[in-house]
Amino acid sequence: MSRTPGAFQPVADSTGNWVDRIAPGFTRPYLRLARLDRPIGSWLLLMPCLWSTLMAAVAEGRRWPYPFFLILFSIGAVVMRGAGCTWNDIIDRDIDANVARTRSRPIPSGQVSAKQAFIFAIALSLTGFLILIQFNWFAIATGIASLLIVALYPFAKRVTFWPQFVLGLAFSWGALMGWAAVFGRLDPVAFLLYAGSIAWVIGYDTIYAHQDRSDDELIGVRSTARLFGLETKPALILLYSAAVFLIGVAGLLSGGGLFMLAGLAAFATHLAWQIFRIDVHDSSLCLALFRSNRDAGLLLFAGLLIDVIAGSPGAFFWR
Repeated sequence: MSRTPGAFQPVADSTGNWVDRIAPGFTRPYLRLARLDRPIGSWLLLMPCLWSTLMAAVAEGRRWPYPFFLILFSIGAVVMRGAGCTWNDIIDRDIDANVARTRSRPIPSGQVSAKQAFIFAIALSLTGFLILIQFNWFAIATGIASLLIVALYPFAKRVTFWPQFVLGLAFSWGALMGWAAVFGRLDPVAFLLYAGSIAWVIGYDTIYAHQDRSDDELIGVRSTARLFGLETKPALILLYSAAVFLIGVAGLLSGGGLFMLAGLAAFATHLAWQIFRIDVHDSSLCLALFRSNRDAGLLLFAGLLIDVIAGSPGAFFWR
């Protein structure tokens, strides 16, 4: 199949974006592999990094939230999300070819080969490594440890109905990274935040997976959307409640004050709104609710940021 024309063909579930409008034709398949046409995943990967860094800043009693770290994490989230998505597309290329929403992606549609995609993933990973080595040695080791989970994630849907849990392990890793970058170690705050973030990821990715539930049933792909089915609302109540509780305990242990609690309350309210709104039979609504988790995460981020700047007492026993 000729790959050049495919560079100008949009992906079914991501159209009308800047990649379709202005990116040079030869770059479009690679930009789509890295999901630069849909930044929501980078936002969601970034959120635990931001939360963790700000909680560490509160614990240190700082009045300014490590801007250099926040910039590094922001760039790293985009790059490593791109590497992870490219790797996922390589492994899932046969599955994607049988799902209506994904068969127009670059590899199954023939826009790039699996070999070309693999080289691209390596290039992104090396870029991510250059960002990672700006941190301390403990944070570097912590970041490298995440690669095993990233590598295994595409295979999870073949063996378990809980691939969203494996995704949660990977997408929540920033909860460990922010704390490690500041303190050079991991403490209970980081682990509690990590656990809470995992529950959040399982919840929002279950919503996302309901878009493909029918196709997944036909081809034998497993997911929590299939597992929970019509009981998704009760499952989300449990998952999101766990997320709010664990993140809240982490915030309080780090020394967070009223602004952190206000951000947490806004975060919880947004999650409750998602549960109220969800209709598992409405794919468009599921996608919109999934994307709205960026806003949920930013509400918590705002509370933590104000807490730092306003000067919460801080949990100095973490020093």
